[in-house]
Amino acid sequence: MKKVIIAFVFCSVCSQTKAQTIVHKDPSIEKMVAQVSADSLKSYITQMVSFGTRHTLSTQSSSNKGIGAAKIWVLNKFNEFANSSNGRLVATIDSITYLKDNRRVDENINLGNVMAILKGNDTADKRIFIISGHLDSRRSNEMDRVGDAPGANDDASGVAAVLESARILSQSSFPATIIFVAMSGEEQGLLGANFMAEKAKKENWQIEAVLNNDIMGSNHSNETNNINNNKVRVFSEGISVLDTGRNAALLRNLGLENDGKSRQLARYVKEIGERYVDNLDIVMVYRNDRFLRGGDHTPFVLRGYAAVRVTEMNENYNHQHQDVRFEKGIQYGDLIEFMDFEYLRKNTAMNLANLANLAKAPAVPSDVRVNTRKLTNYTNLIWKNPKSGNAKGFYVLMRETTSPVWQKKIFTTDLKMDLPYSKDNYFFAVQSVGIDGNESLPIVPLPLSR
Repeated sequence: MKKVIIAFVFCSVCSQTKAQTIVHKDPSIEKMVAQVSADSLKSYITQMVSFGTRHTLSTQSSSNKGIGAAKIWVLNKFNEFANSSNGRLVATIDSITYLKDNRRVDENINLGNVMAILKGNDTADKRIFIISGHLDSRRSNEMDRVGDAPGANDDASGVAAVLESARILSQSSFPATIIFVAMSGEEQGLLGANFMAEKAKKENWQIEAVLNNDIMGSNHSNETNNINNNKVRVFSEGISVLDTGRNAALLRNLGLENDGKSRQLARYVKEIGERYVDNLDIVMVYRNDRFLRGGDHTPFVLRGYAAVRVTEMNENYNHQHQDVRFEKGIQYGDLIEFMDFEYLRKNTAMNLANLANLAKAPAVPSDVRVNTRKLTNYTNLIWKNPKSGNAKGFYVLMRETTSPVWQKKIFTTDLKMDLPYSKDNYFFAVQSVGIDGNESLPIVPLPLSR
């Protein structure tokens, strides 16, 4: 086991008698995180609220009201950022004619996702990372396209995070591609996300991660009155719905029900987000979404992509899917006055840090395997170099089978490692590490063929 360094061990409490935990940060990402502005986020949301309603079925002919005006405004913001990006960022509205479905769409509409693409500078690197929020809003009646539906938190907060990330990240170059998207039609049945995910599948986009942000800018729940702007939830599924048949049997046999692509992404989001954003505890929730509810990450999950949902810790249902009104001493409606912009700043910074770290890192290591040809109390891992990017080395990750997060990261420059820990008692994974220390997503080893 040559050139091996234990990089750091996660711990919730470290006493003074134990070795200090050292977390290495990329200075360039630290600078990006510091640029995230609560004032900028507030200005974006103020403008989106001013359109009155952004309902998917609302007017598309007005210059200052409805979903059409909102789409043009987001496109113009992306183009504003593109003008100072030296050609790196390109914005568009990706549209289709969506035919009425007699469910939540009762007329043919122009359905458009507003996108900005920050093309990677490595032509050999085909990876794509996506950050999304949904632009549309709604009232108590999901078909009401006329009345005011400010949608400050649901989901102008997510779109604001997308815009702010685009503003900052477009000033830098990355090997991989980042797509910033304000989805349409979420409240009418995840329409824009389904359109984009299906297009990605047909065109073989190499999507490595989707960070969907939906309802992430308030901290005060109704009924229970919990208040907390230091925690945010990340929802993820355990294994892919595409893992069926022999593949599902193999995963159960290996005990990997908690190690699917989306769950690995959630662990990554927690580690990187907490590394770069102070006073933020990223809480992993072991389900694809809130109980019996859904979001724009789901169409990507259903097509086998790694996708997670970012949502505030304490939702307030007085300010979600409600007509604006004052009733029995309670103000209802998704109004900007109920936002916490410092909390939104932290949640946006968490997204940005993850996108930057992922896009700067090399691709994942290839063909990660564990040797099971003989019984041994060692764990023998082997892998190959990533298909794109320059890796200065690799992290081998370890955790106990009951741990939700990786507990050890061991650095090596080799393409193998023999560990004096039994594969019966631990889970392992391998990450590529770039020149600046940026890590790829982890890959769990599969058994080496006998």
